[in-house]
Amino acid sequence: MPNEVEPLDPIRIKPNEKRRVAYFYDSDVGNYAYGTGHPMKPHRIRMAHSLIMNYGLYKHMEIYRAKPATKQEMCQFHTDEYVDFLSRVTPENADLFAKEQVKFNVGDDCPVFDGLFEFCGISGGGSMEGAARLNREKCDIAINWAGGLHHAKKSEASGFCYLNDIVLGIIELLRYHPRVLYVDIDVHHGDGVEEAFYSTDRVMTCSFHKYGEFFPGTGELRDIGVGKGKHYAVNFPFRDGIDDDNYKSIFEPVITAIMEWYQPTAVVLQCGGDSLSGDRLGCFNLSMHGHANCVKFVKSFGLPTLVVGGGGYTMRNVSRTWTYETGILNNKIVGPEIPYNDYYEYYGPDYRLEVRPSNMQNANSREYLNKILTQVLQNLSRTKFAPSVQMQDVPRDAEDVGDVEEDTAEAKDTRGGSQQRRDENVEATGEFYDDEDATGGKNVMEVDYSQV
Repeated sequence: MPNEVEPLDPIRIKPNEKRRVAYFYDSDVGNYAYGTGHPMKPHRIRMAHSLIMNYGLYKHMEIYRAKPATKQEMCQFHTDEYVDFLSRVTPENADLFAKEQVKFNVGDDCPVFDGLFEFCGISGGGSMEGAARLNREKCDIAINWAGGLHHAKKSEASGFCYLNDIVLGIIELLRYHPRVLYVDIDVHHGDGVEEAFYSTDRVMTCSFHKYGEFFPGTGELRDIGVGKGKHYAVNFPFRDGIDDDNYKSIFEPVITAIMEWYQPTAVVLQCGGDSLSGDRLGCFNLSMHGHANCVKFVKSFGLPTLVVGGGGYTMRNVSRTWTYETGILNNKIVGPEIPYNDYYEYYGPDYRLEVRPSNMQNANSREYLNKILTQVLQNLSRTKFAPSVQMQDVPRDAEDVGDVEEDTAEAKDTRGGSQQRRDENVEATGEFYDDEDATGGKNVMEVDYSQV
């Protein structure tokens, strides 16, 4: 039903709302570059991490470096042929894959760059391991700012996204959870995730995005799912210039209705930073606090939650906002002064932790927003009751074999399942090296799981 716009209240935290947070970060992620002039810059994740560390948020959460996703794990969603292409193509041999690049939509927006497959592995590994820890009740919230690449399709790159880490994370959550809610606050429609679960009621996808002559051109109000998934895809199409107060007036009623009707048992929240004011590619007018209010609101339901990154092309604003939201998830308010960090000069001239709205016009009238909201709520009411599913006994994870305690040396040996054991049988330690120093004294298959 139509609602009135209330001003966004200052974000406050409840002292007794502390939840266990697992934070995933791989220090290599900032080394990758899409190419000169490309708006997507993985360096923003490193900038956010530096701020998070210098604010002392590491004291309040557990920090992990996830095992990169393997080809076998990627193929839980993506096709074998597509994953094989990603693993083999490089800038040096790209000419040999000309037909495949056309087939898999790799080119201008999604270029071939050095370390492409490794970058995909980092993104996917963080989201999958975050979901696995939520499943095993090792944490209440998992954060992977290197994830959130929501445009990637089953056998196609799209919108700067090659591997859909979100779909892989949701697939992992579905092993334990009968119903998963996906919420997307990126300025672009979360088309890759919606498409993956368009015909199932096990996952409800909810995207708030710009619609109309805007990439990817999908996500209109009438896109509600098909078959068993009918009414389990929710799309709220905004026009240019949506501001904090109007965004809140839509976001909170929609999420509340979903929680009431669908009753999810786990949530995945995509926090694309291109919905912030002043984004290089975006057209919304959200402040840092307006964006973070969505995170706070989703957190307030107390469900196991996987939080991932996404778009965001004004690096200093993305890193500010993800840092602030990391604080919210840890029940801490950080700022407003930015502490000295490795990228301090990026935040001048004010060196403050805030993203202010501009004076751009809001093209979203109250009549328009209330009309869309009414229709969305009517669609949700048609879901009637939360779908139930007969859950089977879930096989224990490979790393739990023999009740080995996580993160110990023994657990690391079994991490990744039997494939690593087979690799070790095929290739003995130092087999291709004359001495131990050639590998720094480590088996070439060893993965570092030590805390950052």
